[in-house]
Amino acid sequence: MTKASQLPYRPCVGVMLLNAQGLVFVGRRAERKGASEGVGNWWQMPQGGLDEGETPEDAARRELWEETGVRSARLIAQTKDWLRYDLPPALVGVAWKGRYCGQEQMWFAARFEGDESEIDLGPHPGHKVEFDAWRWVPAAELPDLVVPFKRKVYAQVVSEFARLVARG
Repeated sequence: MTKASQLPYRPCVGVMLLNAQGLVFVGRRAERKGASEGVGNWWQMPQGGLDEGETPEDAARRELWEETGVRSARLIAQTKDWLRYDLPPALVGVAWKGRYCGQEQMWFAARFEGDESEIDLGPHPGHKVEFDAWRWVPAAELPDLVVPFKRKVYAQVVSEFARLVARG
């Protein structure tokens, strides 16, 4: 059995994509064998790991494109610190091939400047389909939509980017 205290956090980025009305893009997790979230009807914002030598900003743009097809977005803010969540004990040693105890994430807010027809859930070259549906939601709903062990991070992201959401 793998001990969480012996594992590092996976470096990761996340993107809060905002439309002109101040609503946030969420995708419903496609069912995938071995997914870190486990089985459930979970919605989340685009996110993913940093590639070797990649900056967080570049990773945010790449992940946004890989998971949503969106390129017409402008990064407008980032969280002041890296935010962490721990995997539940049942997923430690299982998720991400057992290499991490959770994720350490830098979150970015991005303004969507394209047309909704640009949104394409993939698959995109080199990336598996992450979401099987999408919608726009008020930021305040985000913590209730995501898998429970990510809720604290989502609440922090909502709090940090509240001024951007209010502007719409």
